[in-house]
Amino acid sequence: MYDKFIPLTKKEMDEQGIKQFDFIYITGDAYVDHPSFGAAIVTRLIEAMGFTVGIISQPDWRTDKDFRRFGAPKYAFLVTSGNIDSMVAHYTAAKKKRSDDAYTAGGKAGKRPDRAVIVYCRKIREYFGDIPIAIGGLEASLRRFAHYDYWDDAVRPSVLPDSGADLLMYGMGEHQIQELCTRLADGENICEIHDIRGTCYMTEPVNTPIGAAQCPSFEQVRDNKKEYAKATKIQYDWQDEVYGKTIIQRHGNMMLVQNPPAKSLTTEELDYIYSLPYTRRYHPSYESEGGVPGIEEVRFSITHNRGCFGYCNFCSIALHQGRRVTVRSEESVLAEAERITQMPDFKGYIHDVGGPTANFRHTSCRKQLDKGLCMGKKCLAPVPCPALEADHREYLQILRKIRAIKGVKRVFIRSGIRYDYLMADKDDEFMRELIKYHVSGQLKVAPEHCSAVVLDKMGKPHIEAYKAFQKRFYEITKGIGKEQYLVPYLMSSHPGSTLNEAIELALFLRDNKIRPEQVQDFYPTPGTISTCMFYTELDPYTMEKVYVPKTPEEKAMQRALLQYFKSQNRETVLKALKKAGRYDLIGTGKNCLVEDMPKNNSRNGGENKWQKKKSSPQRNHRKKG
Repeated sequence: MYDKFIPLTKKEMDEQGIKQFDFIYITGDAYVDHPSFGAAIVTRLIEAMGFTVGIISQPDWRTDKDFRRFGAPKYAFLVTSGNIDSMVAHYTAAKKKRSDDAYTAGGKAGKRPDRAVIVYCRKIREYFGDIPIAIGGLEASLRRFAHYDYWDDAVRPSVLPDSGADLLMYGMGEHQIQELCTRLADGENICEIHDIRGTCYMTEPVNTPIGAAQCPSFEQVRDNKKEYAKATKIQYDWQDEVYGKTIIQRHGNMMLVQNPPAKSLTTEELDYIYSLPYTRRYHPSYESEGGVPGIEEVRFSITHNRGCFGYCNFCSIALHQGRRVTVRSEESVLAEAERITQMPDFKGYIHDVGGPTANFRHTSCRKQLDKGLCMGKKCLAPVPCPALEADHREYLQILRKIRAIKGVKRVFIRSGIRYDYLMADKDDEFMRELIKYHVSGQLKVAPEHCSAVVLDKMGKPHIEAYKAFQKRFYEITKGIGKEQYLVPYLMSSHPGSTLNEAIELALFLRDNKIRPEQVQDFYPTPGTISTCMFYTELDPYTMEKVYVPKTPEEKAMQRALLQYFKSQNRETVLKALKKAGRYDLIGTGKNCLVEDMPKNNSRNGGENKWQKKKSSPQRNHRKKG
């Protein structure tokens, strides 16, 4: 295995005989040299091009010490917040401060600032003046246009002018970083590099490219929700790498220009990226703090694909990775599996062979290669497109070959199976082997909801697809004599969900004997279609009004209904049912969700403490009503 890390300290820089780095990469994450971390891919690629690169990981933004560690780079600073948006890393959907951070040594919170990209870039400007700065990664990518910010509850401008950077690289950045590095080394001025696909830049309006799709301006989307919804539709409609256009959005006296998306990496290019000399470990300096928790899920995992034509409205993948699926070769995937078996702490279990959606191995239909993906349409929702080509044969062959590698005991699939795509495959051989060999007692899938109203706003298939899959899953499981279960991911308070839809989901869970241990509140993250609906209360594709649960009280009720069976949720569920007028679901009958009064648990048969405080359900109802 490889054991040489990209320099993280001045000592490592000196040991490698480097006087000045060509590029310095600043990240809000701890440094983990594994291809599941964007920092590892980008820095290894720069290194492979023959440039020198150093990493400044989680610099202390309250002082200049970390930023000045290596001095100034020869060509540019490259800045990212890390694998996820820094605000998502810091706060829950309820806007409460998180107590941990999986991408920090020891899992400690607080090692990066809020809005890390902006803070880091402004510090670089303070300490190094007009040195070239390029930003990228998820936070920059999804905030490239004017966007609603859940934590400010307001529309913020693009992160590019907000940070003061010169160039923004959006999406998967390999093509962009290769071209940028080469052109900077050739002496080009970063302020004049305006033609790289997959990048954004600011310019004076007089220099705006002709023929671009124009969004309403920052000021318009900030002040008018209809204009915000229009802008969201434009941004999504023109993101295809085949027919995508340049998109522009005015910010004050300057114009934000987004060039068309970068082309997806070919299979050969992906193979090369994953063959780079990653150590697959966190930097040794974190050992004394217990390591970096974020590596645990991916240490023995393999990514075989990129992109997702599933295109859920609450997911960032369509605007970041893109909808077109590209894959590594079988040889590349098997070579990585072989490398994993040579790792000293490998116990025989490969945790995942997946990606954004594990069982996507090719484009959903052939025309995408020449014509792109259909504008404004989804391949799988509300029902699979007639042109869909569902085929698991190649993926199944790869899994079989990995299972046969010496030292591999089990191969699991944990990154998510798209069950509607699986059911569209007329050959159930993959499903049978999935259940027999690749499930570790539980298979996590994501129906998210059962109400057609909500699922349409999510961009998900209707619940009939999940029911069909559930039926077949348990038939096959029983047939091979195994005891395995489906664990459905569920989401509360998504736009479109009233209390009635939340109750409908609770009844679905009751009837299907599903008792979820965890449920997720809808989280309005930057850039998604669902976040647009949350903010504007409009569907950007129809401009119809959308109901949005926003108050903490209603969100708590919708969340509690998904776990109506928990005693601590009883009062909240009662409140929700009464507010919705569903008294038929209150009581001790077999179809009821919750009792109005708790059972008398006192030893002497008298009133319990709760009854003494609240003498009758009627009185309690009147007080709250």
